[in-house]
Amino acid sequence: MKRKLLLISLISLLTALVLSACAGNVESTPEENSDMEQESDSMEEGMDHSSMDDDAMADGHMSHDEVVSLNDSTGENELKIPPLLESDNEEEVVYTVRAQEGETEIFDGTKTKTYGYNGSFLGPVLQFEKGDTVKIRTINELDEETTFHWHGLEVSGEEDGGPHNSLKPGEEELIEFEVTQEASTLWFHPHPEGKTSEQVYNGLAGLIYIEDDNSKSLGLPNEYGKNDIPLIFQDKTFDNQKQLNYSAAMNDDGTIGDMSLVNGTLNPKLTVDKEKVRLRLLNGSNARNYTFKLNTGDSFVQVATDGGFLNKPVTLDEITLTPSERAEIIIDFSQLNSEDEFALINEEDGSILLPFEVSDQSGEDSSIPEEMNDFSITEEEMNLPVTKNVELFGMMDMVTINGKKFDPERIDFTQEQGVTEVWEIYNKPDMMGGMIHPFHIHGAQFKIISRNGEEPPENERGWKDSISIEPDETVKIAVKFQHKGVYMFHCHILEHEDNGMMGQVKVE
Repeated sequence: MKRKLLLISLISLLTALVLSACAGNVESTPEENSDMEQESDSMEEGMDHSSMDDDAMADGHMSHDEVVSLNDSTGENELKIPPLLESDNEEEVVYTVRAQEGETEIFDGTKTKTYGYNGSFLGPVLQFEKGDTVKIRTINELDEETTFHWHGLEVSGEEDGGPHNSLKPGEEELIEFEVTQEASTLWFHPHPEGKTSEQVYNGLAGLIYIEDDNSKSLGLPNEYGKNDIPLIFQDKTFDNQKQLNYSAAMNDDGTIGDMSLVNGTLNPKLTVDKEKVRLRLLNGSNARNYTFKLNTGDSFVQVATDGGFLNKPVTLDEITLTPSERAEIIIDFSQLNSEDEFALINEEDGSILLPFEVSDQSGEDSSIPEEMNDFSITEEEMNLPVTKNVELFGMMDMVTINGKKFDPERIDFTQEQGVTEVWEIYNKPDMMGGMIHPFHIHGAQFKIISRNGEEPPENERGWKDSISIEPDETVKIAVKFQHKGVYMFHCHILEHEDNGMMGQVKVE
């Protein structure tokens, strides 16, 4: 019945548009006619699409207005901390990273089939320093093709790990690059065409830490695993055998789960001392948005964005991250009421993500300096004309960029190496209102010039590689590529990416 009502609504809308045009009430420009034809084609395609079923309509998933809530963490398991990967030799920074299949005991007494890097689930943390020459030997030990994408890292197109850099089962490749960007928290994950969402869902994700002289001098909490904590947030759906059955859970509009995992830990808790604790947050989910908040309403301080430190710390009550976005925040547990029970919650649904157990021990006396960086948007950058227009549109498998789906043989944009250009990204609403699209560009960190003509909020005035864009919102960003090659730009709802919401820019 719901499908019939939708079809009637679609047909009625199309009929109204045609009658309006025939009556001469609206004189359409060629561009408007083109837009109308694209929407009509998309709607007709959608009418025949089997996955636009009653369940998807009933739970509001296509707009993400009413997504399934996450189960609360019971706090019964201490949070797993990813290991720091050691270099293959002491003289150089040389890592070996293997994509592997395995089994993981996510639930007590049950083995779940998973993917991981150098292990069965998720991956280790890779550590770089600015100025390092890094070599990474990548090995595909899966039974399917994969790639190794270094999300947020400024490397050449050949080393970026996009869909053109696929490794077949058993293949390996050695990449080499110099680290030229500032201290930041990045990550790595697969990026094979049409299969990214499933491989990430099954467990392929890991973090990258870059340090530099500035980061070492700031005095921020930096004891890994104690007061400097990596946090990979993901949501999953497990079947009745406690397996990750992606084909059953998959939704074209973004796969959402009801079970929350942090660093692959089910029902986690984090034990901390009475000190400042630095949390490096990654939204590593396929599609879910998180609004992180303390259950007590206490504030915290954000010190870094995707690609580096903010100039000054920003005090917040909550922070929203869409898929692939990162933020570094600091919570001062020495200043909180020790009688309260603390937890990091998701304001989106009120779920408890990570309870904290505060010990009686006093920790390190770290600081949060008032000045952390010298990030700026120059007057010249502010006054540059828009040279790239990007229109995000659609839902389910009807998603497009500038009215087109991804074609690996098509170059959508060209840009000169080392030259800053302004891109304008518009999230065009669809007939159901639209949804947030997290927009990501490979191989570059960019600056946000404006949101709907207004200066971005204080906590976004830093380097970014992914940005959340609301329906009917227009964002301008200043983009400069340090290296040559072909790079992807796309929606980071992974199912949208796999469904073709992706384009290519060639940097020459």
